[in-house]
Formats: sequence, structure tokens, C-alpha cells
Amino acid sequence: MWKRLLAASVWVVLMVGMVLAVPAAEKPKLKALIIDGQNAHPWQSTTPVLKKILEQTGLFQVDVATSPPKGADMSGFKPNFAAYDVVISNYQGDPWPEETKKALVDYVAGGGGLVIYHFALAAFPDWKEWNEMIGLGGWGGRNEKHGPYVYWQDGKIVYDDSPGKGGGHGPAQEFVLDVRCPDHPIMQGLPPRFAHVKDELYGWLRGPAKNLTILATAFAPKEKGGSGRHEPLLFTVQYGKGRVFQNALGHTANELKSVAFIVTFQRGCEWAATGKVTQPVPPDFPGPDKPSVRE
Repeated sequence: MWKRLLAASVWVVLMVGMVLAVPAAEKPKLKALIIDGQNAHPWQSTTPVLKKILEQTGLFQVDVATSPPKGADMSGFKPNFAAYDVVISNYQGDPWPEETKKALVDYVAGGGGLVIYHFALAAFPDWKEWNEMIGLGGWGGRNEKHGPYVYWQDGKIVYDDSPGKGGGHGPAQEFVLDVRCPDHPIMQGLPPRFAHVKDELYGWLRGPAKNLTILATAFAPKEKGGSGRHEPLLFTVQYGKGRVFQNALGHTANELKSVAFIVTFQRGCEWAATGKVTQPVPPDFPGPDKPSVRE
């Protein structure tokens, strides 16, 4: 009997050892899709950097869907949005086919994540659902018919119905972002003010602004071609069951070296994909006095 108990004990120990020796299954990566192919800004150089920035987190598997060039036949451009956790738009150009437009709306409304990078907010001025998804946009003939100007003043959001064109900026300049929603997952743990490198400081954005949450603003001084107001540069929109994040920073690949951009973009993409942010704030994240750069 004791021999049988000893043999059983040895067997249990061996089995436990084998179980412990098996490595834990790697957590599946989030699937991200970057859309590019047309843009008045240099998408050919920014898309590879955006892809690398996301892959460096270890959280994302990133694909790219490149549209036909401007003026070409767009009828075959039909990315499978439903196969991804988050779609990142680096696109500003010709209208998409109606089937593709409907697929994106259905994807986001059904719970998909959408991230708008920099000048993608100028895309599709005449697409009603797009404007509702992105909340605020500029350029492309946008005016008071597209919605109010939205900015931050005296501790609150202002919705300004004044007539005028949407979108503008002065010369590239360094600026500081002020966090307006510190409890949002994207912003949790970030300093209340942080510096960004010399970049385009977008202003005069306007749109439907439904279900909009402003995460961070920057003051655009009039003497530097700005509005003289605190302009929203990081914000989110709830569209149906989906989550939309806009990051208006990052004119070229050079500005994408800014840690202020890198971290808010990484965290914003994770939040759009999952509704949560698991990434810690890195030690090189800047405070208000000086931008931080990664070469």
C-alpha cells in the first residue's frame, strides 16, 4: 500500500512539474488597421512610423490598407473593417464607395474603435455620419452648417455657432497641452500639463460635437496665427457602441518623435480598441517645461 501511495505521490509531483513547465499562452494581440493612400500631408512617411509606434507596445498587430491614388477608380477599395479591433485613419482624399462608407459606420456603431490622426479630420466634409463619428473637423469647406466651433474657456467647453470656416493654424510652434479630463483612461497618470515639439496647432475646429469629451487643449496665441483660445487637440466621441479618439498632433514623421504624441497615440488606440488602457506612463513623458523626443 505504501509503495502505491509513494508511486501516486511521485506521479502527482511529475504532473505538476510538467504543467508548471508549460509556458503560459501568449495573449492574442489587438488587430489594428491603418488606412492611407491619399492625404495632403505626407502619409507615405507617417504611416510606417504610426505602425512602428503601435507595434512597439507589444499589444498590436498592424496592417495597412492603401487606397488607389487620387482620381483613380475607388470602387474596389473595400477594407474589411470588421476583422479589426481598431481602425486608424491617415486618409484625406477622394470619397469612398457607398458600400465602404456603410461598412465603417456599421463597424463603429456596432462597437469598433476608430482613431483619427492629424489631418484625417479634414476628410469627407460632406459625409454626415463621418462628421458625427469624428465630432470635430476642419477644412474641406466646413462652416457653420457643419456645427459649432468648439473650444475651452473659463473651465468649460464652449459651443460657438458663429459663422465662419472650419480649420486653421499659424506657423509651427512649440506648445503645452492642458489636461481637461484627467480621469479618462487615456489621460490617467499623465501630468496636468505637458510639452509638445514644434508642430501645427490646429484651431477653429467645428462639427456636430455629439457625445464629445475633450481630453486636452492647447492655447493658440493670436500673435502666432492662432485663435487666441484653448483649442481641443485630444478628444473622444462615443458613436453608438463604438469609441472614437482624435489626436490632432503630428504633422510629419519628425513630429511623431514627440513622446507627447507617441504615448497619447498608443494609449488612445488601446482605449478605442478595448475601452481600457493598460500601458503605464513612461519615465520619459514630458512635463510642461520641455518636450521629450525619441529618435
